[in-house]
Amino acid sequence: MRQLRCRKGQSTLEYAILIAVVISGLIIMQGYIKRGVQGRFRSSTDDIGEQYSPGQVTSAFTSTTRRQTTETVSGGTTRTDVSAQTQHRTGQETLTDLASEDWPE
Repeated sequence: MRQLRCRKGQSTLEYAILIAVVISGLIIMQGYIKRGVQGRFRSSTDDIGEQYSPGQVTSAFTSTTRRQTTETVSGGTTRTDVSAQTQHRTGQETLTDLASEDWPE
């Protein structure tokens, strides 16, 4: 009977030591796991591309101006002039928020 109690106590102690080893291993590896997950998130966001920044904008603009001028001379002659102008602009601009004290008075 005494041997049975010793074996039961021995197996309980072995389980406690095994659980303690597993938990301490997880605690030690916590930093490595955290860095691995953060690296995976960083890689995923880099794959998405450049993020939108309201102060840094890259755009393409096209503006078209059409003008029609009709001229009637007193002799009854009518002349119509039609002109169109198209302008394309592609580039990057930086928006700056100036405080009121930066504005000239």
